[in-house]
Amino acid sequence: MNAKTMDQKKAELLQDPAFRQAYEDREAAFAVALAATQARKNAGMTQAEIAQRMHTTQSAVARLESGKSVPTLPTLEKYARATGTKLRVSFEPAC
Repeated sequence: MNAKTMDQKKAELLQDPAFRQAYEDREAAFAVALAATQARKNAGMTQAEIAQRMHTTQSAVARLESGKSVPTLPTLEKYARATGTKLRVSFEPAC
């Protein structure tokens, strides 16, 4: 059996219109999760430390970083303050 790379598998799955729509619907949430995780790592902090600064739980921070839910802007602002960063939101042209 041929071993496929992640990119090859993604390209194959994106040929399915239903999968493509689901992927596009979640793309922003995954981008937020990746940016949040990177901000925390750049700050040299754990999820528990972020949670303490945000006055929330470590599991809430883990959910935010998972991309499975879309956090509110106030939550993202708290996260930014906790990591010593500034939140920026932008819109880009669609491909």
